[in-house]
Amino acid sequence: MKIHEYQAKEILRKFGVVTPRGVPSFSVDEAVKAAETLGGKVWVVKAQIHAGGRGKGGGVKVAKSMDEVRTFASQILGMQLVTHQTGPQGQKVRRLLVEEGADISKELYVGMVVDRGTQRVALMASSEGGMDIEEVAAHTPEKIHTVFIDPATGLKDAELDDVAAKIGIPAASIPQAREILKALYKAFEETDCSLAEINPLILTGDGRVVALDAKINFDDNALFRHPDLVELRDLDEEDPAEIEASKFGLSYISLDGNIGCLVNGAGLAMATMDVIKLYGAEPANFLDVGGGADAEKVTEAFKIMLRNPGLKAILVNIFGGIMKCDTIAEGVIAASRAVQLKVPLVVRMKGTNEDLGKKMLAESGLPIISADNMAEAAQKVVAAVKGVH
Repeated sequence: MKIHEYQAKEILRKFGVVTPRGVPSFSVDEAVKAAETLGGKVWVVKAQIHAGGRGKGGGVKVAKSMDEVRTFASQILGMQLVTHQTGPQGQKVRRLLVEEGADISKELYVGMVVDRGTQRVALMASSEGGMDIEEVAAHTPEKIHTVFIDPATGLKDAELDDVAAKIGIPAASIPQAREILKALYKAFEETDCSLAEINPLILTGDGRVVALDAKINFDDNALFRHPDLVELRDLDEEDPAEIEASKFGLSYISLDGNIGCLVNGAGLAMATMDVIKLYGAEPANFLDVGGGADAEKVTEAFKIMLRNPGLKAILVNIFGGIMKCDTIAEGVIAASRAVQLKVPLVVRMKGTNEDLGKKMLAESGLPIISADNMAEAAQKVVAAVKGVH
């Protein structure tokens, strides 16, 4: 689950991370009032969407008067902000953060993620703040310094001081940096983050270390422990199809292709998408119905896929272990009739009750295309999309 910058900063402040003063605003008048409340001579008006690159897209403006605050707030609020993370369709801006200006001397990067290889939380830090860390990793990987944190000891002062020095924090400011990194790790651990990022972490002209931006993602599997964090979810920022899928326990992610995929198991779903691409087409979605899907779940999955106006065909790829093939066949038949399916449907199933499932499909009277293996299924669904029979 993702949250907005202003929400992430509220959480980090509770753990002792220093951030600029700021006020979330939902209207132009609220933005102006926020600037008046903050005082000073410079304010930053920032779009709040779940995507990076807001500044490059015109979603972050520095205002030097109340008139400019009003002008920038009017321009940003309601705009369709396009960044490298939103895709060409962009994301509508419904919230703003108005912050006091900062005296930036140096921009740095710090972030924490779970490293699956070492099974530890990894602290990454770089002198190249304000940039996409992926770009830094691709072109100047030597500028990224990583510490794999021992969960038994946590972050050690020596590790923190070393990484702070490596990214260019002067000796006088290292104690502040040490405390911020400790606080970031504590926030990461106690709120079950999957990502906690400060980009940029800045040095001010007087040597203070401040989190100028913040991004936090939470592990969905741990949200049952944090009902207060669940309340921060902004459904306006999420794909309506993905929201609907979550209500039925379906793991669904929209993609840019035109072949819908309904699969049981995340690994098989990834392999299914790969084989579709191998035969020259693009998947329209990732969809894992899980091991306990029934006819109702399969029907809802079909409905969600069919909301995509670009959908040209559906591939159902099932391995019947816990999930029996006849159960899926029942669901596929019921779903096809319920939604009055008008796009080609290819079904490949293997495993428990495979013969019974195939018999049910064959006797259904529906124009279902059967396949015996993944390669054949992919070839048939790609051919169906291209109109080759």
